[in-house]
This record gives sequence, C-alpha cells and structure tokens, in this order.
Amino acid sequence: MSEPTPPPVLRIVRGEPTAEEVAALVAALAASGSAAAAAAAASAKPLSQWRNRSRSIRPPQSKGPGAWRASGWPR
Repeated sequence: MSEPTPPPVLRIVRGEPTAEEVAALVAALAASGSAAAAAAAASAKPLSQWRNRSRSIRPPQSKGPGAWRASGWPR
C-alpha cells in the first residue's frame, strides 16, 4: 500500500507562471523565512542595559510644589 501524497505547499491560483518564475518565488519565500528566523534568534538575546538606548531618554518633568527639588533626585 502506498502512502497518500501530502497536499502541495504552494498553489498557483491564477495565471500560468513559467518554471523560472515559480523557482524565483520559492527562493524568495525561502530567503524571507530564513531571515525572519535569524531576526527572531537575534532578538532572543537579552539586551545589555549599557547598550539600551531608552536609558538616555529623560522621563517627563513633574509639575507642582517641590518639582524643582525633586528634579535632582535619583530616579
């Protein structure tokens, strides 16, 4: 008994592409998948707080009595 054939991964819905066009599409999809996997792997590393650019952004200044004095306090 032969095993059933799996369904196709790519299906052409409209038009008649050449073999070269299908190959180019498959290559582009494979490249974008590997780039996304590489980006996900790179973002999985924890960000060093020394390189964290959000630390250089100053928080908004508070308003009200004692705000001037509080501006010099450590955050």
